[in-house]
Amino acid sequence: MRVFLIVAIVGALAPVSATAKLTDEQKLTLLRDLTSEYGSAQVIVPRSKKPLEIRPDGAFDPQEWGEALREFGPAARLGDMVQITKVDFKGKKLELEINHGIKGGAKWWHRIQVSGGANAGGNRGGQTLGQASNAPGGTTLAIVFEDEIPDKTAEEFLAILKPVLNFDERSASELYLEQLEPEMREAIEAGEVREGMDRDMTLLAKGRPDRKVRDFKDGVETEDWIYGKPPGDIVFVTFENGEVIGVKHTHANLGGQVRKIEPVKR
Repeated sequence: MRVFLIVAIVGALAPVSATAKLTDEQKLTLLRDLTSEYGSAQVIVPRSKKPLEIRPDGAFDPQEWGEALREFGPAARLGDMVQITKVDFKGKKLELEINHGIKGGAKWWHRIQVSGGANAGGNRGGQTLGQASNAPGGTTLAIVFEDEIPDKTAEEFLAILKPVLNFDERSASELYLEQLEPEMREAIEAGEVREGMDRDMTLLAKGRPDRKVRDFKDGVETEDWIYGKPPGDIVFVTFENGEVIGVKHTHANLGGQVRKIEPVKR
């Protein structure tokens, strides 16, 4: 009886974690849903050798960011498009590599400016981050939590980043469309996905998918982007090596039953 009471008292006094640990399945889902997402910079984001920390309320240390900016220059200026290229789980930190990190080269979206939304101040604490002359590149951001990384959806983590990076806008689309072949441009403007498109074109045509599912069969890895939820029309866009190899339209009834819809003739 005494042993039982001691164990009970010790158990009652032991600290309880405020958040449950992410499971391997949850981490895999976040990897799939966050990787390759595009957003536009709402502040000047510095390049940095070590991850730039962001608190769960979206705030950051302007002194730390200012020092990184003076040393390495910007990874993205106000309105520049960026892409999450790697996701990592480091204890209480969710690390997001942007544009392939500090060694990443400039891409087409770095050269395109977009309008709207950005605060001229661009940071917390009233300190202005000076504009540097370095060409935009990449960096790594770390959302830092008090305890474990919480169980949140990809959308909820992206919402935390909104003061720094806005992932809600389909920015730079008009200028990007001008670089495409007329057939692909017309399809994107009509909200249509076709075989031969890449992920960028698909995002412009239909936005972010409701789900992403990867499959590995016979040595070949494919990824399905799924648009729509039952009951209603659902579109499966299948990628292989970053290119659309198939588009399937279906209809899901109540209870998840799916009936096939013949593709529209073009």
